[in-house]
Amino acid sequence: MALFGLSSNKKVSSSAKKVRPTVVRTQNVAKELFKIAKSYDMEADLLDFNLLDVQIFTRIIHPETQDGEWEEMAVEEAQSFQNEELLLNPLFQIKQTYEIEVFAKKPVSEDPYNDFKLAVGANATKCKVYLSIAQNSKVVYSSRFEHDFIDLINRKKIRAGILVYMFDSMVEHLASKISARVRIASELIFEKSETHLIAESFEPTATKNDALILHYENTKEIKENERVDYASRGFIQSVQKGQLLIEYVKAKMGKPGRNCRGEFMEPKEPVVNHQPTFKVSDNIKIIETDDSIKYYADENGYITLENNTYVIKKEMDVENIDFKTTGSIDSGIDSEVNIVVKEADAIKDAVGTGMNVEVTEIEIDGNVGSNATVLAKKASIGGQTHKTASVTAENLEINVHKGMAYGENIHITRLEHGTVEGEFVEISQAVGGNIRAKEVEIEVCASHVKVTATRKIEIKKMIGSENIFTIDPLLSRDVQNSVEDNEKQAELLKEETRDLKKEIEKYQNLIKNGMSAFIDIKKRLLHYQKNKVKMPASFVKKYKQFQNMQERLKSLKEEYALKQEKLNLLTTRTASFQDNIMDARVINRGKWLGYNEIKFKLIDPPIELVYKPAEGSREKIFGLVEVDDGEYAIRPLDDEEEL
Repeated sequence: MALFGLSSNKKVSSSAKKVRPTVVRTQNVAKELFKIAKSYDMEADLLDFNLLDVQIFTRIIHPETQDGEWEEMAVEEAQSFQNEELLLNPLFQIKQTYEIEVFAKKPVSEDPYNDFKLAVGANATKCKVYLSIAQNSKVVYSSRFEHDFIDLINRKKIRAGILVYMFDSMVEHLASKISARVRIASELIFEKSETHLIAESFEPTATKNDALILHYENTKEIKENERVDYASRGFIQSVQKGQLLIEYVKAKMGKPGRNCRGEFMEPKEPVVNHQPTFKVSDNIKIIETDDSIKYYADENGYITLENNTYVIKKEMDVENIDFKTTGSIDSGIDSEVNIVVKEADAIKDAVGTGMNVEVTEIEIDGNVGSNATVLAKKASIGGQTHKTASVTAENLEINVHKGMAYGENIHITRLEHGTVEGEFVEISQAVGGNIRAKEVEIEVCASHVKVTATRKIEIKKMIGSENIFTIDPLLSRDVQNSVEDNEKQAELLKEETRDLKKEIEKYQNLIKNGMSAFIDIKKRLLHYQKNKVKMPASFVKKYKQFQNMQERLKSLKEEYALKQEKLNLLTTRTASFQDNIMDARVINRGKWLGYNEIKFKLIDPPIELVYKPAEGSREKIFGLVEVDDGEYAIRPLDDEEEL
């Protein structure tokens, strides 16, 4: 906010003392003060003036001749003049003529308002004018204060070229309010600076140039000190149905205004540089209003510009995904974007080192490189995965797997010491590796394969040894967490029921020991009641205490029964996990070779049972049996006991 006319503490120079009071009529007081000061070879801020009269003139000029007759407007009329139609007419003009008496500033000792530090400021358009009262300003009350205060404001406005008696109807109210404060305090010190609105005219509305906003680009703001991921360059711009893709903001002519100097403010002509010249496909919806044209996605996919037409597509073929060509691709597994990566050379990577790919479906003809990650709902890999690569998909097919694979339904042609975690896993040939799933089926099992399942492990043909096949009902993280949670809750309930039992026994003993006294008190109270005699307070108190003990005992027993019932449910639930292991099977359709182990992990008791099939044995189906009450063993089963 610009400031005009801050009070000065400069001493009046000797030359200022020689200034003769001069009365002039002018439309520019600041210019007149400068001219008079120059004639006395002194600074203009050593001069002051009294406002003797103000004349206000208006006219409407002819648009061609730019001329017209000025008509004088009374001050009273000007103070309430708010004719918007006239004021916002570019042909309407206002001017003021001031009659002033110019003289040298009084010495500080003679100025009663020397410590009353006032300044006038305005916003950039000069449509709002403010009065600032500086902190620690001091003023003493006098009968003329309100009049002098308005005069101080007007003189500062005139110096700044701001009209007086127009747009400033709030000044009188402000002067009255400040005057009341000064009158009450006699000598008022402003502990904090204050700012008050003293004039407000018609603020213009800015012109808006047109703009084209590509919302789909989703440019991510890089925070300070955040590491920039140069591999993620937005090769695919995925979009969701209903998403705002592009917005054309139409140019809009601003509205005119008139500032507190009386100047008409013509809005600039808008600049139009971004009108849409492109077309859009049928799966992009257009909504046009007076202010904008908005383009929305009408289905999931990715947006691309082809032949000056924006199109949403779902399928994409790329030669490879690497740092140089595409960078990482992150469109999201729900984007319905499907990619085919066609690089099939066995010595090259179809998905390059360190690349991250996230799409709905992906078909990779070749290899997945080191430290690459692939995330999709459905994925197929025609080559091999590097030992540090990670692939996750609900439905997953891999030719040669050496890395990490996660999903629900997983099929691997050849597993070479990789890791597999899923629900249902099928492997044509396993040469080393670690498999964890609900059910696992291996066509040909070589050596050093570790398989852990919750329901079934089936080997069609065994050609190696040193394999470990484990049935573990707690393999699932959800089940494991559920069992652990059950155990924690059960332990807590056991402790609580023990404490409740002790509390119940305590109240039972108290009631048993006090029963005879209670019966005696009850009889006496009935006798008093029958004979309408006031009952002794001590008797009533003891009777109520005994009743409270009985109610407390009843409450404790109910709480104990509820907790015991919950404990039984938790115990039964834990046992149900144990029961599932009785239905689990390890099956080898061929002959056992070398050294192999079959393991079953029990929950309660928490033990691990191990069975080592003899080399050359043709025992096919293995399960857990209860050989005695609470004792279990792994045994070969008949074919009809297969799942």
